[in-house]
Amino acid sequence: MLDGVLFFPVTPFTASGDVDYDRLAEHVAKGVDAGPGGVFIACGTGEFHALGLEEFGKIVAKATEVVAGRVPVFAGAGGSVQQAKEFAASAKANGADGILLLPPYLVTMPQAGLVEYTRAVADTTDLPLVVYNRGNARFDEAAAVEVAQFPTVIGFKDGTGDLDKVGRIVRAVKDALAPSGKQFLFFNGMPTAEVTQQAYRAIGVTLYSSATFAFAPELALGFYDALESGNQELTDALLRDFFHPLVRLRDQVPGYAVSLIKSGVAMEGIDAGPVRPPLVATSEVHVRELTRITAAGRAVLADALAVQAAV
Repeated sequence: MLDGVLFFPVTPFTASGDVDYDRLAEHVAKGVDAGPGGVFIACGTGEFHALGLEEFGKIVAKATEVVAGRVPVFAGAGGSVQQAKEFAASAKANGADGILLLPPYLVTMPQAGLVEYTRAVADTTDLPLVVYNRGNARFDEAAAVEVAQFPTVIGFKDGTGDLDKVGRIVRAVKDALAPSGKQFLFFNGMPTAEVTQQAYRAIGVTLYSSATFAFAPELALGFYDALESGNQELTDALLRDFFHPLVRLRDQVPGYAVSLIKSGVAMEGIDAGPVRPPLVATSEVHVRELTRITAAGRAVLADALAVQAAV
């Protein structure tokens, strides 16, 4: 039910800090028109950690209204087990097609506890659920196999970057599910996933989330098409001139994985407003650098398209 580049919208806020639903609708509509394979609303890029339950429901409802069934809409859920259940119920009530289960609150847990957390949420909804392997929610092979067999769990998203362990998880899950024929999805959920996607594809992880799609969808789609078609020259050029510089900029300040994307959305004409604490706004110097990097990426893509047209 999911394919291609996955769109993770930001959550626009007004200057006073309230959710700006009009800008949200504009942002989601612009993104869907660009052609993603799915929309993941109110997740990490959408500042799920900073949202209340009531505004979360309104955000999901607005997104599903705008998308209007053109692609699947998944919504975030997480936090304490009770909060995760409540967000999952709200996602269902407001029209979402599935859930991305974010890590539980700060606690360190054994694998059995992580499995039971997932089970507790999955048992409360009939929506398809993707588990997120990151932060304090790190699955081992046995735990991943166990949750993959829950009826509503349809995917595993990795944000750890531990390719050794993830490769073993992919193999173990595929082997365990083979007798049943259950279809299962694997996602690269690393920040700026494009820079690691070649490695993830090598271990059988073909789907990935693209924060870049939120503000420069043509670069996200151009990279995806180059990777899928085996255009190594364009893949390398986009990595060198856009994605690697973007990562270097992102890594200068914790939380820029969200703040920079919001600045990019504003740079492209939709005022996404501030981020909520504890994130901080992108500095003016870094906004100028983001503008330069994005222009460089677009120049690379334009040159490649011009060469293709001339052939």
